[in-house]
Amino acid sequence: MSIDRRSHTPVYRQLANLIREGIYSGQYAAGAPLPSELALSQEYGVGRDAVRQALALLRTEGLVSTERGERSRVRPAPERVPVELPPGGRAIARMPADPERAEHGLDEGVPVIELHHLDGAIDVHPADRTELIRPT
Repeated sequence: MSIDRRSHTPVYRQLANLIREGIYSGQYAAGAPLPSELALSQEYGVGRDAVRQALALLRTEGLVSTERGERSRVRPAPERVPVELPPGGRAIARMPADPERAEHGLDEGVPVIELHHLDGAIDVHPADRTELIRPT
């Protein structure tokens, strides 16, 4: 697949779609670095700004992570911890504030799940590492 310059879909979104497909298909393995910005730019015939925007979009989706001075990497699927939904409680997904992101060691784009108990207590769990289960 390639970039369609006649499409109404912005080039960076098309590139993000191509990289996302590569991640889902296994072309880019979990934990492995993606090609450099320059290599992606040359391979798909797009500008570096489009590559940066595509990678930023994939970061917000939680698919890749980027460290300053390093190439972007495919985020490995984290191990999930089962968490029981409290009886009569409810779960709410939301994006964390920066202090929460740091506290839970979350990459950009990873939401948290708030578990609200009947007594008013609220537990916050990283959504990418949490498997909600119902009490039996």
